[in-house]
Amino acid sequence: MKLWVGLGNPGAEHARQRHNIGFMALDAIAARHRFSPWRQRFRGQFAEGTIAGQRVLALKPETYMNESGTAVQPAAFFYKLKPEALSVFHDELDLAPGKVRVKKGGGAAGHNGLRSIDRQLGAQEYWRIRLGIGHPGQKERVHGHVLGDFAKVDRDWLDTLLDAVADAAPMLAEGRTEEFMTRVAFLTQARPHEG
Repeated sequence: MKLWVGLGNPGAEHARQRHNIGFMALDAIAARHRFSPWRQRFRGQFAEGTIAGQRVLALKPETYMNESGTAVQPAAFFYKLKPEALSVFHDELDLAPGKVRVKKGGGAAGHNGLRSIDRQLGAQEYWRIRLGIGHPGQKERVHGHVLGDFAKVDRDWLDTLLDAVADAAPMLAEGRTEEFMTRVAFLTQARPHEG
């Protein structure tokens, strides 16, 4: 059993923001793999399905980014999951738009959602699926960039990325993280990215 968590902020006003790409990725996966309808559970939106023979629980915390861990911890505890069964999809400033990297463990790198999960679970060796949104170039512009909506020009690479992540999800479910990254890169390289 796996717990896949998408990070973002609840509410229509946040739905298209770069910070919400984790929600978007989980929505794409749940739709592609015909998960159960989303319902309220563990202080978030919860759905479940099967990918590559693995039971996958999907959680989108509705606690706001800074308190993501208060939704993740009770879900992980309820299902008695080890850290390696947890994968967190989140926005990553230090990756070019449309790029994806998977890593196990590591610091929060200033990401408040990861920081909250680390605080609730203890900094543990869970998986991070880092979805590149690019860096605005100057530190003082980061806040506005992260909480800004994706621009119209971003739609092409964003839709392609979300589709690729959903397509490659079986590899992730099977723990084939390198193949997952390779597959996403292959599916997204056909269309050049800006940035």
